[in-house]
Amino acid sequence: MSRSLVFRKQARQEFDAASDWYERERPGLGQAFLSEVDRVLQIIVNNPDAFPEVPAGIRKAVVKRFPYCLYFRIRGEAIVVLAVFHSARNPVVWQARN
Repeated sequence: MSRSLVFRKQARQEFDAASDWYERERPGLGQAFLSEVDRVLQIIVNNPDAFPEVPAGIRKAVVKRFPYCLYFRIRGEAIVVLAVFHSARNPVVWQARN
C-alpha cells in the first residue's frame, strides 16, 4: 500500500534548516542529509508499522549518519511527519505539538 507523505509546517522548517546548516558546514553535506532523509521516508511510506511507537500513536525513525530522528503518525492513507528532530534537543519541544 502506497501512502501519501505530509509534513507539518514545523517539521518542514526543521528539515530545511538542517539541510541548510549542513550545506553551510561543508558543501555537499546538505545534499547527503537530504538523500538520507529521503531514503528513510521511502522506508516509512512503504512500511510505517516497522517503526516503534514512542509514545502510542507516534512512531520514530532514526536517520543514519546524522543525529536526527523523524517522528510521524499514520493517518488513514497518509504519513504525517510531525518533526525532523536533532537527537540532542529536548523532545518536549516536538511532543508539545501533538
